[in-house]
Amino acid sequence: MVVVTPVERERDSRKTLRLQKFLAECGVASRREAETIIAAGGVEVNGAPATLGDSVDPDADVVTLNGETLSRDEKVYLILHKPKGVVTSVKDTHDRKTVLDCISGAPARIVPVGRLDMDVSGALVLTNDGELTYRLTHPSFEVDKVYLAWVGGVMSPETARELEQGITLDDGPTAPGSVSIVKAAVDSTLIQLTIHEGRNRLVKRMCAAVGHPVNDLRRVSIGGVRIEGLSPGEWRYMRRDEVETLRALTGLTQ
Repeated sequence: MVVVTPVERERDSRKTLRLQKFLAECGVASRREAETIIAAGGVEVNGAPATLGDSVDPDADVVTLNGETLSRDEKVYLILHKPKGVVTSVKDTHDRKTVLDCISGAPARIVPVGRLDMDVSGALVLTNDGELTYRLTHPSFEVDKVYLAWVGGVMSPETARELEQGITLDDGPTAPGSVSIVKAAVDSTLIQLTIHEGRNRLVKRMCAAVGHPVNDLRRVSIGGVRIEGLSPGEWRYMRRDEVETLRALTGLTQ
C-alpha cells in the first residue's frame, strides 16, 4: 500500500504544468523548442536535473535554466519591422546583428515568432507568450502572411493564377493562396502574395519555379498585424485588438 502524506495530498490538489509549457510561459522558447532545451540539460527543478515529462507547480517549485531562476512574466507582444541584414534569432554565433538588437526597453524576455531570411524585411512578432508562439508557428493553424515581392520579368495574370492555385515544389505542392499584380515595370513586377504556410524560403521558391525570381521581398503583415507606419528597425507594442485577433486565429482565448 502507498501512503500519501498530507503534504503530498496538498501538492496533488494544486494545478501543475508540464515543464515545457512552464518554460514557454516564462518566454524561454516555444513548447517545441523547450523540449529540446530540457533534453539538452541545464534545466533543474528544485535543484535536481529535469527530464522530459516532468511537471511543476509554478507556485511551489523553483525552476532554473543554466542557474537562472525562471518566473512567468506579464505577457508582452511586439511587432517589429525587421530590416534586411538582421538575423531572426535571439543570439548569433557569428556576431551578426539579431532582431533583439533592434529592441530596446522591452520589459520582459521575448523571442521572435517564426523566421525571416536575412535579406527579407518586414513584419515580425516578438513575444514571451510561449503558447501563442507555438501555435503561430504550427502549420495546422494556417495564419495568413502577406508579402510584397518585386520579381524579375513581367508576370502575366495567368502565372499569378497558377501561383494562387498552388504549384509543385521539390518538397511537395503549395497550398492555394492569393496573388495579385500590383505594378508592372519594364523588366520587373511588384506582386502581393498571401500565404499561410511556413516552409523555408517558400515565396522565393514559388516565384523562381514559375520563372520570376524574387529581387526584393517584404512581409507587410502577419495575422492582420501590419507594419504600416514603422520604418525598418522600428517596433511598437501591439494593440489589444491585434493580440486578441492572433489568439483567436490560433484557438486561444484571452
